[in-house]
Amino acid sequence: MSGGGAWRGNTRRVGAPEGRQWMQGYGVRLAVIVTLALILGLLIILSISFGASRLPFREVIAALFGAGDTQTSMLIHKLRLPRVLVAALVGSALGAAGAIMQGVFRNPLASPDIMGVNGGASVAAVAFLTLTGSRFSIYWLPVAAIAGAFIAAVLIYLLGWKRGASPIRLVLIGVGIATAMSALTTFLLISGPAFKAAQVLNWLSGTIYGLSTPHLLALLPWVAVFLPVGWMMSRHLDVLSLGDATAAGLGSSVQRTRLILLLISVALAGGAVGIAGGIGFVGLMAPHMARMLVGIRHGILIPVSALVGAIILVGSDMAGRLMFMPYDLPAGIFTAAIGAPFFFYLLYTKRQFGN
Repeated sequence: MSGGGAWRGNTRRVGAPEGRQWMQGYGVRLAVIVTLALILGLLIILSISFGASRLPFREVIAALFGAGDTQTSMLIHKLRLPRVLVAALVGSALGAAGAIMQGVFRNPLASPDIMGVNGGASVAAVAFLTLTGSRFSIYWLPVAAIAGAFIAAVLIYLLGWKRGASPIRLVLIGVGIATAMSALTTFLLISGPAFKAAQVLNWLSGTIYGLSTPHLLALLPWVAVFLPVGWMMSRHLDVLSLGDATAAGLGSSVQRTRLILLLISVALAGGAVGIAGGIGFVGLMAPHMARMLVGIRHGILIPVSALVGAIILVGSDMAGRLMFMPYDLPAGIFTAAIGAPFFFYLLYTKRQFGN
């Protein structure tokens, strides 16, 4: 049995060789987390250092710790650091949301963008951008996106309900909802003000360009609250992975737990989409890469997925800024360039749902 409680119980009764094996496994997982955190930190410093004007690493590190000259510190703290931190937060939110969603649906192809959750967030965000005429603060954009994502998730759950919510049925309906949301987004673009269309189209492609401290502060509360909550419910995800019948036999309220976890994933994905637009495939790729590194237990899988997602998006944003200078290409182009072949690879290796 792979439930969290059974795992803890086994660690109290194992003999010395098994105990050492468990400690070695724990040490490996800890080493993975530390290594990924160091890679992310290095990418952040590289992203801050490289740009239209190259900043030496020494000056970047000095400015980050409050030293250095005023001009360099202003460039870093006002422009480059907020942008790269937003990329890290968005990537971590999407990575964790994908890990939770794949656990909820017990499907390796589930992710917020494929399931229509990102589509619902995009519809609400586009409506906010095109119909409100900039009358409201940017802090309301994640709220609007999360509301749209929530509506999409509720539709998926209600339409998929038939004496319970089957994971396979939810996935199939989610794909249909994603298509409908894409059509609705296009309708809003056509019917909205023409001068907003270019701005919204750029946003829909998934970009970190122009994001600053207000965007960082608007997203931070959603990630700071729902990422730890999702991690704290990781044991319930481990139980759900055993199947509905087994989970119910272990005392889990299957449908209520699935709905709560789905809403946590919606909050993370909706907040990320509200700030950075329709960045695709991060929520699909990050959990799979994390699973290759640390296995299937969600207590370690969720934080590692968040770190991998942050690395993917910070790296994609840096590539978009540097590879085609002076043009600043959306990070979503690079995540799609990696994610689309990855998705077809998964389709090839996972021919049947749940395999």
